[in-house]
Amino acid sequence: MTIPTNDSTDTSTDRGTDTSTDRGTDTSAVPPAERTGRIVLVRHGETEWSRSGQHTGSTDLPLTEVGEQQAVLLGTVLDAGDFGLALSSPLVRARRTAELAGFPEAVVEPDLIEWDYGAYEGRTTADISAELGRQWDLWHEGVPSGTTPGESAADVRERANRVLDRARAAFPHGDVILFAHGHMLRAIAIAWVALPPSAGTIFALSTSTLSELGFEHGRPAIRVWNAPVER
Repeated sequence: MTIPTNDSTDTSTDRGTDTSTDRGTDTSAVPPAERTGRIVLVRHGETEWSRSGQHTGSTDLPLTEVGEQQAVLLGTVLDAGDFGLALSSPLVRARRTAELAGFPEAVVEPDLIEWDYGAYEGRTTADISAELGRQWDLWHEGVPSGTTPGESAADVRERANRVLDRARAAFPHGDVILFAHGHMLRAIAIAWVALPPSAGTIFALSTSTLSELGFEHGRPAIRVWNAPVER
């Protein structure tokens, strides 16, 4: 499989410093000869809330018609035979994307569920920032509890680490593909390269895009990011 390259520039303006020591990919524990394999990240297709910019955590929205078309298009560049393990978030938008992209047998991985946005579920960044009277940053500030407890970037990092542990264990059987969500996949990418949990704020990730984690000279690397699939 060849993932299309993306030369777009991330225009995020969120900034900050994070001194967290949460672990990322520990290359010291991986013999050089075993530092091979790749993890392809697939963000689900469009939903009503992804289109409007509303934070969608556990709210189980379906794909829009456009989102379903996007998922089918993903299948034109993805081949299930290239992967030893396919995992999906339990939420229908990710599972349906996997199915339409040619991975109906993708295994549900609970840790791939999207960030728990707590009281900010269903709200936009602009709306939250207006209420606070300043720019709000999910990655540095987290969320207040609501009908669900909410999560911090450190909480999400713990889940990302568990997903990566499962992926690395599967490398002897082939590459790994993950169908999941915008913030969760960013958390996985930054954990792979051992950036601090808040570093996700500098990564943009659009719906129905492909990214690839792998190795460069034996070191974990982000090899492709936010690549759209075009007709």
